[in-house]
Amino acid sequence: MNVRLKFLGAAQTVTGSRYLLEADNFKILVDCGLFQGLKDLRLKNWEEFPVDPKTINAVVITHAHIDHTGYLPKLFKEGFNGPVYCTTATRDLMEILLLDSAKLQEEEADWAYKKGYSKHSKPMPLYTVEDVNKILGNIKGYSYNQSISIGKNVSIKYYDAGHILGSAITEVLIKGHNMRKSVVFSGDIGRYNKPILRNPTSLKKADILLVESTYGNRDNPSGNAKEKLAEIINTALARKGCLMIPAFSVGRTQLLIYYIKLLMTEKAIPNVPIFIDSPMSINVTAIYKRHTTYHKLRKSLDGKSDSIFDFPNLHYYRSQSESIAINNIKSNAIIISSSGMCNGGRILHHLYNRLERENDTILIVGYQAEGTRGRRILEGEKKIRIFGEEKELKCHVVHINALSAHADRSELMRWLSNFKVAPKNTFITHGETEVASAFAQNIHQTFGWNVTLPNMMETFELFKGI
Repeated sequence: MNVRLKFLGAAQTVTGSRYLLEADNFKILVDCGLFQGLKDLRLKNWEEFPVDPKTINAVVITHAHIDHTGYLPKLFKEGFNGPVYCTTATRDLMEILLLDSAKLQEEEADWAYKKGYSKHSKPMPLYTVEDVNKILGNIKGYSYNQSISIGKNVSIKYYDAGHILGSAITEVLIKGHNMRKSVVFSGDIGRYNKPILRNPTSLKKADILLVESTYGNRDNPSGNAKEKLAEIINTALARKGCLMIPAFSVGRTQLLIYYIKLLMTEKAIPNVPIFIDSPMSINVTAIYKRHTTYHKLRKSLDGKSDSIFDFPNLHYYRSQSESIAINNIKSNAIIISSSGMCNGGRILHHLYNRLERENDTILIVGYQAEGTRGRRILEGEKKIRIFGEEKELKCHVVHINALSAHADRSELMRWLSNFKVAPKNTFITHGETEVASAFAQNIHQTFGWNVTLPNMMETFELFKGI
């Protein structure tokens, strides 16, 4: 048996996670994500898929984030009709995220048509809500540490990655004629000693390893997350304005709720209203309540209710009218809305109305990919384009890395140090070129491993005649 690996995405870039693993004629697509950020990358989502989707036997998903799953409906539209494997929590999250992705694309296409700022006479979404609903029956959920047969000589096993709810380090086991080999995909590795999710699972062996490198060239603070957040909230509210937080609906929003409730319980910040203005965040939070085996939370911080996600100051807003009403609030409120990179969702309406308010503050709490609106805000561009209009950036902009869901350099090296035998080859993925290159050098110097920085569309022969 011969085994090959082709990099269809996330090669010297952070998004578009897609890897084609072939064991003879059996083809597995590991992750099926959207490219995000720079326009040249986003345009790849509209290109013909580089492999005939009809020839792919199965899709294996590491976790629910759109840059790992968001291309799935398009893959089905192009002819794929096989099973999609993931954890049970990922399955439920993926349904919410894909439906939201489709809805946003439909709305953005419609808005672009009405406002006339698209170069296309009739802007179209990449896929629709109807397209997503058609594929949900193909998604199969499994537990961690369960051996899952996906082909005659191929099985997979998921291990807790600690990144978001249900995120998984994925081990693909291939049984050849003469020997058995493993290919491990790290997915996105989470941080250690966080309050909601467990530490990433330690693995001892992999014949081939793919490891992410999002923060592979720097360390992010983690121990002072609560104190730093308290300082930012108090400073923002002291300006007699509101605090806006663009936050990813999965993971970051729930972590913010956890810390804000803790700070209010300790009277470290004022008891102001918190608005969760994101239907998707609300739906995701409900999944945290349902899938309690995937996280460490069992009851609220004060022990008086069943969930930390419910307390008097916390308001969940689903309707458009409720969302619009928030714009009338001038001070003493915290607004949490998606998307985390400010490229879509209700946060755009809040930015549209608040970027020019000098008393307001925007808090960036997550990674901002190149080319995203969030990256431009973080880098202090004077004008930010929203809904075809230029808005002056007059509000305060602050940034905190301590809430990141991605392992930093030290944590990635800690995870790698658990391998007792050097992999035959370690591929660095999911990082911008400079970051991935620095991380590759660090691994080689520290462990003496063979390390490869793959290019987009590059193919590697992993095993011959096994």
